[in-house]
Amino acid sequence: MKKYTVTLFEEKHTDLWNTFVAQAKNATFLFHRDFMTYHADRFSDFSILIFNDKGNLEAVLPANRVGETIYSHQGLTYGGLVLQEKAKLSHVIAMYKQLLVFLEEQKIKTFYFKEIPRQYNTHLSDESTYILFLLKAKQTRVDAMSVIDLTKNNKIASNRKQEINKALKFDLTIKEETDFSAFWHTLLEPNLAFKRNLKPVHSLKDIHHLKEKFPNQIRLFTSYYKDQLLAGTLVFETETVAHCQYISSNKELQNYAGLDYLIHHLITNQFKDKTYFDIGMSNENEGLHTNKGLLFWKESFGAKTITQHFYSIDVSNHKLLDTIWI
Repeated sequence: MKKYTVTLFEEKHTDLWNTFVAQAKNATFLFHRDFMTYHADRFSDFSILIFNDKGNLEAVLPANRVGETIYSHQGLTYGGLVLQEKAKLSHVIAMYKQLLVFLEEQKIKTFYFKEIPRQYNTHLSDESTYILFLLKAKQTRVDAMSVIDLTKNNKIASNRKQEINKALKFDLTIKEETDFSAFWHTLLEPNLAFKRNLKPVHSLKDIHHLKEKFPNQIRLFTSYYKDQLLAGTLVFETETVAHCQYISSNKELQNYAGLDYLIHHLITNQFKDKTYFDIGMSNENEGLHTNKGLLFWKESFGAKTITQHFYSIDVSNHKLLDTIWI
């Protein structure tokens, strides 16, 4: 089995890490250190680099530690082992072996793994899924995301077409905003507080900071009737995906169909050259419940289901990788 060296991330690795992530086959800008460090005060970073016997970086793991447990990172939507395009399965198995041995030496007992949904990969990359099976990892959660394949001709439901036609009659305006304050304070925060007694994961200060760091990847689109803000969605844009991180609308002005018109515009115009348009999940309670109305709305634009899986790995199971080859 090929030999690897596992090392904890240090500040001196920042440029090397970011360069690797930019070229990896299963990474997005969320793994850039500038994104990961905006909430560094909330997590104990335990990110890892894996080098081959020639000293070349072959994988990284964004992670944080809580006691005897590490997570592939709790502050990120997805995670897992980030790989270079030329990674071979046998090498990735060896990397997992060395990684888990290292974690065991660090007195880690459990590794919670949050997979990267496959629509974000620029190349095929299911190595981790197979290795998790070999390690007898326990599936702890599954989320169902609604994703539109923009390379296909997707049929829009008649009720959506009616709303879009209604919006056209009102001559609504679509804008891209650089100041997120109105959307945050007028729509997003009040709606989350009213519906679920929640706050956005990102504060307005956080998201403005991230927008400065990633101006081309974090974008806010809104719809207006004259000077009235009707709806908005904050989009995280990657090489293959336009993902709606937040979606919110003015319920008192919903007769203008501002949200339907906005989503339709993004699908058919703004992001038509992407591979996927990800409208997000409709799950609650760790994936055990689904908002039926929200799911119906997403599917009426032609969205289909892609799942994201979460696992718990017993670190001591690394020994199971010693006997797989025949």
